[in-house]
Amino acid sequence: MTLTVHHLETSRSQRVLWLLEELGVPYELKRYRRDPKTRLAPPELKAIHPLGKSPVITDGSTVVAESGAIIEYLAECHAAQAPAELAHLEPARGTPEYRQCRFWMHYAEGSLMNWLVMKLVFSTIPHQPMPFFVRPVARALCATVAQKLIDPNVQTALAFMDAHLAQQRWFAGEHLTMADFQMSFAVEAALARGGNVAGWPHLLAYRERMQQRPAYQRALQKGGPVVMGS
Repeated sequence: MTLTVHHLETSRSQRVLWLLEELGVPYELKRYRRDPKTRLAPPELKAIHPLGKSPVITDGSTVVAESGAIIEYLAECHAAQAPAELAHLEPARGTPEYRQCRFWMHYAEGSLMNWLVMKLVFSTIPHQPMPFFVRPVARALCATVAQKLIDPNVQTALAFMDAHLAQQRWFAGEHLTMADFQMSFAVEAALARGGNVAGWPHLLAYRERMQQRPAYQRALQKGGPVVMGS
């Protein structure tokens, strides 16, 4: 039975590749390219899962979509045989690490990525085809939304994460857990789109620790760049 990662370039599926590389689980990588104009996923992904989104994995007849669900599935299936360094991939229930892990697993997509996606969308709208007389209005509207709504929330998120990582090495404590794989794409995207990041030294140090891991580098070599530019 072959586990296949259906990987869309510059997407959340990079976090799945990193986890698989850390676990040492054999997998097949099937790559998909975005539409060069719309930057959307190709229609071929709908043949794998009705939503047509990435990440999605197939493990024999099992199809799993959504980053958090995939990470939990892989931990459930393979954590028992994981290297010793991943002994805390799933923290023991009832522990502070377990509660922290659950929080960050939800925070990544439930709170943080909403603002980062909005920032990306509103930065690209003024560059889309439109009547010339509409463009100044669109540019002004997008700038106002970014300044008044999106950017303050992104900065709040960066400050929140930086303060948290000032207290511990990884998101759920001193050990690498599922939360770090779930948060990895969000951290990369936040730092890529958060403007001047010099004020977040602990978050930058975290990203450095993450990027220096051999498994992360192997995932990057196989999957390509993690995020699109802002």
